Amino acid sequence: MSTKTGTPRDEGPAADTGSDLGAAGSQLSTAPTEDVTLPSLGPLGWARWFWRQLTSMRVALLLLFLLSVGAIPGSLIPQTSIDPVKVDQFKNEHTTLADIYDKLGMFHVYSSVWFSAIYLLLFISLIGCIVPRSWQFVGQLRGRPPAAPRRLTRLPAYTTWRTDAAPEEVLGAAQRLLKKRRFRAHLDGTAVAAEKGYLREVGNLVFHLALIVMLVAFAVGSLWKSEGGKLITEGDGFANSLTQYDDFKSGAFFDTDTLEPFGFTLDKFEATYERSGPEKGTPRIFRAHIRYFSGADGKEHKTAIEVNTPLDIAGSKVYLLNHGYSPEVTVKDGRGKVVYKGAVPFLPQDPKNFTSTGVVKVPGAQTEDGKPNQLGFQGFFVPTFGGKGSGSMFSQFPALDYPVLTLTAYHGDLGVGSGLPQNVYQLDKKRLKQYKDKGRPVAKMMLPGETMKLPNGDGSIQFTGIKSWASFKISHQPGNGLALTGAAAALVGLAGSLFIQRRRVWIRAEADADGHTVVELAGLGRSESARLPEELGELALALEPDAPLAPATDDDGRAPDPKPGPAPDTGTDSEDPAEPTDSDGPADPSEGARA
Repeated sequence: MSTKTGTPRDEGPAADTGSDLGAAGSQLSTAPTEDVTLPSLGPLGWARWFWRQLTSMRVALLLLFLLSVGAIPGSLIPQTSIDPVKVDQFKNEHTTLADIYDKLGMFHVYSSVWFSAIYLLLFISLIGCIVPRSWQFVGQLRGRPPAAPRRLTRLPAYTTWRTDAAPEEVLGAAQRLLKKRRFRAHLDGTAVAAEKGYLREVGNLVFHLALIVMLVAFAVGSLWKSEGGKLITEGDGFANSLTQYDDFKSGAFFDTDTLEPFGFTLDKFEATYERSGPEKGTPRIFRAHIRYFSGADGKEHKTAIEVNTPLDIAGSKVYLLNHGYSPEVTVKDGRGKVVYKGAVPFLPQDPKNFTSTGVVKVPGAQTEDGKPNQLGFQGFFVPTFGGKGSGSMFSQFPALDYPVLTLTAYHGDLGVGSGLPQNVYQLDKKRLKQYKDKGRPVAKMMLPGETMKLPNGDGSIQFTGIKSWASFKISHQPGNGLALTGAAAALVGLAGSLFIQRRRVWIRAEADADGHTVVELAGLGRSESARLPEELGELALALEPDAPLAPATDDDGRAPDPKPGPAPDTGTDSEDPAEPTDSDGPADPSEGARA
């Protein structure tokens, strides 16, 4: 017996190689056969040429690469849909570059014309590629493995030996062996044709279909999404209506009238921090305790939201984003009447130690004689005062160890009646005058319980306490589950297409002139692999009990010791009893296995 796992040494024309393999070396892939024909002149010819190029695998890979590259600016450059404040800040700091980015659509990458064009072309390319491959694969599943080539010696994996068993017995045993090893096998004349590894192409098709599912999921998530933010102080609540959001944005097809009825109340925010060591100030507990309801008449339930544990409610997710402090103040006007009482959120300027700024606006204040006198206070708040003796306001720890509130007083017109929108965290000082006492601005550092009086008997403001606030993001992403399913299917399909090998095996048994049966085994894989010769050797060894080697005769007529079974050759071509010199050219492992 001889085994051949390399390329035969004799060479011949490539055309003869293809004709020798015939149908056996064709259609190991479901890739459509590409006929190299120039399109005829005219719109129809160019349209066909463009369609063939667009639906080719190389163009699909190029578009996928361009889509990945196009997503990079969306991660590095501030996006209007995510943080318009950062976009405005970037434009103010980089005026020249911002104009270029604006023209290129870099501040709204995912809705830009060029990104949408790549996205749609990739979508069309994948569909145009997957449909013909699917039909062709269905045809292969309904068909049979092709008949054996005329010259099995020309295949990349080959072995042969002689046996005394009848050809019919060898072929029957070979067919049973191949079916037992989950090959699709059938008898065709004097050979058994078998094929295995169809799941490779299934994995390939699943991978491409999963990409389409992911593209659809991203489109659904972009067109029907909604997202908004809300800052809530302890004791306050939120209801899922458009007027309740601090900021809100949605996809082009989202209907604000379809907002699901749900809401929640922030009962308490719990935060603890590391107090020593190199991680001093690092949060250890960051938790919002809430009561929530779902539906118009829903029952309230208690739960806690943490940074990595959002609340899943009515098809939306509520994420905990940030935390800060809301000093509680009581404001009296010149008549001694309480015109404002409540907690005012201050925004952290130092995210580590929570040095915060904020404003208090009191539009309903009056003077002693009853004249309108709107009041405004610009303030700083620190949870742990660290500027004692320096006159500066900064915090040295995020917990409420030594809270101090500093306020600067203004009066006049706050501009709240102008009809123009205002930032609740900023004080418009265009129509305001700063209070002064003996030429010095009226400002005061206050501990909880202290009061700052205004000049001319215009009233006072008292620092009465401190509450915590938390900011939440309420997100409705309808395509997330579909995208996750597509991503998981893509990984499974990719693994199948990479690790499963499509291969064909033929076993031929014919009687020779000496009355023996010549057994030939040959294999062909979709791509060159060291596993194919090894598998062919295993098949030969498994078939050996039903087709034992015939005893050979030495030159002196004595019978040599019997060999234990088929064994592969070591790379040199031994004499082939069936076709000792019939080889026109080298075996091409990729012949008939076009992708």
